[in-house]
Amino acid sequence: MTGPEYAGLGGWTPEKLGIPGAVRAVVTAPEPVLSQPGPEVDPTSAEVVRLAADLVATMRVSPGCVGLAAPQVGVSAQVFAVDVTGHPKAVTVHGTFVLCNARVVEASRWKAGREGCMSVPDLTGDVKRASRLVVEGSLPGSGEPVRLVTDGFEARALQHEIDHCAGLLFLDRVAGAHAIYQRKVYL
Repeated sequence: MTGPEYAGLGGWTPEKLGIPGAVRAVVTAPEPVLSQPGPEVDPTSAEVVRLAADLVATMRVSPGCVGLAAPQVGVSAQVFAVDVTGHPKAVTVHGTFVLCNARVVEASRWKAGREGCMSVPDLTGDVKRASRLVVEGSLPGSGEPVRLVTDGFEARALQHEIDHCAGLLFLDRVAGAHAIYQRKVYL
């Protein structure tokens, strides 16, 4: 997938899913689903559309949440939602979106930054991630292929959620025990 035909989300919004989402319980480590790579999905299936709507609904009621992946609600699948709108560290913002079967195709400008996770509620950690990123995936519902170019905080959020779909937590990416901290603020 290359070229401008795959640039951005093409006006996609969660409302295009056509159904309201239900709030699901978020699982925490060491729940096994969090450490298993999820399978690719059919983005046009009713089950995936429902999951996408539920991820958005759950993310929206979770204070401070900027992303949520299917494994975090107990579903082994390559589906996640992201929305960094209004976050003070966000530069590039694509709004609320869900991607299926996403993969990183370009990554550069690596920087360390602090991360937290709803599935690891008591800890944060310093993780080195690309601050410029190109990701390709499919939109739930239509299955339309997309190519997102992003940077900074949104790039970090995307990598965090793609890791969840691959069975990885941010703790798997820290440089060592010296880079893990007790969470001081609970949102």
